[in-house]
Amino acid sequence: MLQIKVFQFSPIQENTYIIYNEFNDCIIIDPGCYFDEEKEMLAQFIKNNSLQPKMLINTHCHLDHVFGNKYVSEKYELTPMIHSLEKQVLEYAPVSGLMYNLPFEHYTGDLNYIEGGQLIKLGNETLECLFTPGHSPGSLSFYSKSNEFIISGDVLFKRSVGRTDLPGGNHDLLINTIKSKLFILPDTTTVYSGHGETTTIGEEKLENPYLV
Repeated sequence: MLQIKVFQFSPIQENTYIIYNEFNDCIIIDPGCYFDEEKEMLAQFIKNNSLQPKMLINTHCHLDHVFGNKYVSEKYELTPMIHSLEKQVLEYAPVSGLMYNLPFEHYTGDLNYIEGGQLIKLGNETLECLFTPGHSPGSLSFYSKSNEFIISGDVLFKRSVGRTDLPGGNHDLLINTIKSKLFILPDTTTVYSGHGETTTIGEEKLENPYLV
């Protein structure tokens, strides 16, 4: 059984996720910790729960989702895992930071690439990587069938969808991605988005004004 801890970090109010199991192994997804106290909050939760970080994964590499990559990578000796199409997005993140008046220490080390269809193992549990482009060229979502949840990044939100006016965004592709990759999941699947509250696939099928 997987558990999920959600943090809301940075002035952009991004959702950072720690997924952990009964053996205290964990995955850190989209570390958006910007301020020092946010980095400490993340580290303190890991320490207090005796967790062992095994992976650092980015759903995509817009600046608010990678603010904490350098910190997490160095502290826990982890190499970020991204889709190859997000490499250019990651490289552009510091420029975006300056544009939004949010400069940050940028990760510039090695990368591990993951693709749609790949399986991520955490103990006895499996996360399936779904290739979900549209908001960003190489966006990935992570689906746990046994635990009935999906980490959707900025693809699908409660009653909204990801913006597509940033470089590499494509609105038609995003809508098609949601309908063909996410809406085929069980209606009871909980959606953990990159911003805002949780929702379910069933709710969004019925009530999302961008998709009904």
